[in-house]
Amino acid sequence: MNTYDETNPYDGTTERTFAAFPPAQGRGFARTWWGQAWLKALEDTALDTGQVKTGRALARAGAVGAVSVRPGRITAVVQDRDRTPHRADVLLEQLPGEQWDRFLEMAVERAGHIAALLDREMPPHLVEDAAAAGVDLLPGLGDLEPECDCGAWDHCGHTAALCYQVARLLDQDPFVLLLMRGRSERAVLDDLQARTAAPAPVEGPARQDGAEGVDAAEAFVAGDILPPLPALPELPEEPGIPPSLDTGTPAPPDVDPAALEFLAARTAAEAHRLLIEASCEQGATEEELTIGQDAVRLALGDPGGAVAERLATGSGRDAQELETAVRAWRHGGVAALSVLEEEHTVEGEELARARAVLDVAWDEDERPALSARGCRWTVADTRSQLRLGRDGRWWPYREERGRWVPAGAPANDPATALASAEEAATD
Repeated sequence: MNTYDETNPYDGTTERTFAAFPPAQGRGFARTWWGQAWLKALEDTALDTGQVKTGRALARAGAVGAVSVRPGRITAVVQDRDRTPHRADVLLEQLPGEQWDRFLEMAVERAGHIAALLDREMPPHLVEDAAAAGVDLLPGLGDLEPECDCGAWDHCGHTAALCYQVARLLDQDPFVLLLMRGRSERAVLDDLQARTAAPAPVEGPARQDGAEGVDAAEAFVAGDILPPLPALPELPEEPGIPPSLDTGTPAPPDVDPAALEFLAARTAAEAHRLLIEASCEQGATEEELTIGQDAVRLALGDPGGAVAERLATGSGRDAQELETAVRAWRHGGVAALSVLEEEHTVEGEELARARAVLDVAWDEDERPALSARGCRWTVADTRSQLRLGRDGRWWPYREERGRWVPAGAPANDPATALASAEEAATD
């Protein structure tokens, strides 16, 4: 993502300019949930869905030039199909200072929020916590206000194309959204650093007898002089390595040392994962896994030989089925495993929603021929397939050696999911 920053000498804010993206034929827009929320704000606001489709086609054709992002406004020159240039702007209201204060105070209270932003991610709980504090980061219905020199009073193909291109920028860097809301990345990080700086130590009252320390009764009455708790120990980068069971002593007949060592290593890895979630305050209560699901989770550790065979047998799968299940799990855990192994009937309101999403996912001349069977849509004359999960997400699948296997992470947009399946075929 080529970009350069310029500082406005009048108010100190930063303007970021991003180079034009190349054409994206066949590629879905907005792979992240926050990028999809941005496009939903456009699609819900625009009165003419035809203009939205035109904008999507222009963006895919590479008709959007360099995109300028600054507080409250994004700008680009968009070329019509006849190559006539138009300046397109989309306005988004900036957050007032008091809302920025609430957002930043909320962020410093949860270490996971800061870590996510630094990783160029915007997890749902960050947006939900911000909304609970009265701060709407993502745009909603009517928040994206268009301006275009073509004279349109509503969203036209040019402003819609700009919004689709910005969705790709947001996928790569959510700080683009914060800049539109009024603060540059540097300003946000500097403010967060200032708010997380350690406070100056508070000195307690001196003992009358000259001895070191504080009298217990005085400390109990003046509780505010107590020193802060020590910092948590640093989280190790990798899970610990369990001790070797190769002691030279023969194992009892009912104990498999290789299986025991594998289980100990997986337990250490799971403990390390839970520590990471706890340190980021992201822990969540999970439903208990079935035996078959737990076998797949354990197989993530790439066991070999007899251990892998026992896991496959215990889960009711053969070796190849276990390998495919592990691939699914890597893309989405229990939900992905359910999509792989369960087939449900799509009917009624669920079917109507699915057809509506499929109808708008592609332009009419680009829409692939799909044949449906249950929750699975197979692309004619290809080895690609879309599967609709019970949560409404679309999962990409590819045919390999006569078997359908997961090809990527799920997406709310079927075009994005299908693009993942097609990309997997070229890897």
